[in-house]
Amino acid sequence: MIAIYIAAGVVSFLLIALAVSYDRFVRQRNLIRNSWSNVETELRRRYDLIPNLVNAVKGYAAHERELFEKVADARAAAIGQTGQPADLARTENALVTGVRGLLAVAENYPQLKASENFLALQNELTGTEDRIQAARRFYNNNVRAFNTRVQSFPSNMIAGMFKFQAEQYFEIEQAIASAGAPAVDLAPEPGTAS
Repeated sequence: MIAIYIAAGVVSFLLIALAVSYDRFVRQRNLIRNSWSNVETELRRRYDLIPNLVNAVKGYAAHERELFEKVADARAAAIGQTGQPADLARTENALVTGVRGLLAVAENYPQLKASENFLALQNELTGTEDRIQAARRFYNNNVRAFNTRVQSFPSNMIAGMFKFQAEQYFEIEQAIASAGAPAVDLAPEPGTAS
């Protein structure tokens, strides 16, 4: 009779451990989805800022049509991206490169750099870039924790039983990551009104 109780206790323990592990996978998967939503929210904020920034620069540098079209195309591609984080990262890399080019052109126009509207847009873009990086780090940390559980014993057996698979990181190109957020020079050119 004692053997039956011991066997029932072991089976009960295993079932409880299975349920707890499954619930933890579900919580982590939902945390990843939530953190991805935060990344998408910040990216949407950037997408909404870019047309205003382009229009501000366009008024001063109308001859940069090719650059404006490149930024507009990159923005449209990023907005239309509905794939995996790796696919979105490729479109984001092109967009960030275009915005950096746009800001580089703006450096050649002291009147534009002194414009309060342009400075406000640059500040908002810089803040948005910082929020995107923070959201990306939070997402990638959640993915790392989840993927570690998916690949570690004994939770990998539970992941296999319930078809939990490793998630993709949202990684950007190293050259773009090391460049940081777009630079904002708030000092007006000498001799210009502030």
